[in-house]
Amino acid sequence: MRIVAARSFVPRIICAAAAISRIHCNSGLAAGASFGSYYSYGTRLLALKTRSKNCDTSVIRRTMASSGASDEVKKAQEAAAAYQSSDLDGAGPATVFDKILSGEWSSNKVFEDERCLAFRDVNPQSPTHILLIPKERDGLTQLSKARPDHKELLGHLLYVAQEVGTKECPDGFRIVINDGKDGAQSVYHLHLHILGGRQMQWPPG
Repeated sequence: MRIVAARSFVPRIICAAAAISRIHCNSGLAAGASFGSYYSYGTRLLALKTRSKNCDTSVIRRTMASSGASDEVKKAQEAAAAYQSSDLDGAGPATVFDKILSGEWSSNKVFEDERCLAFRDVNPQSPTHILLIPKERDGLTQLSKARPDHKELLGHLLYVAQEVGTKECPDGFRIVINDGKDGAQSVYHLHLHILGGRQMQWPPG
């Protein structure tokens, strides 16, 4: 009897844990977001394992997907507002990448040539998460602002991205370019995300 009761009670604990982790994520607390991300993943696995009708696993899946997402969306909205409030001369406001390129801020460099720089993201979203940026922004605040004369540079960036991705993630990788507010772009200096080191899911975001 005790075993049966315990089994029936586990799904309720899982659902409660998922709800708590979702609250943490939505609160915008950095520690809560991080905790919610890993904890909701664990509760999802437990829920799928128990296969109980008492626990809606879709709630847990949504919790897992939204972990940390609200912070990134907020950053993107703030960045878009800052860009719109700038003089819009094509240069855009100064970014953290300017500090990295100038040497004011250090970075964990992965690749560098005369046209671009690749370094590890300080807030990785996968075991391997590398950012690739052009050294000269030259109006490339975002991909949708590219001009015809940017074609060669864009091709170079993509070629370097595959070189870095193949070396760092021989089993496969994903290239992501966020564009604008709805695309969750948080830095208005074109950059490519090289993500790998784990099985990617589909659809993204």
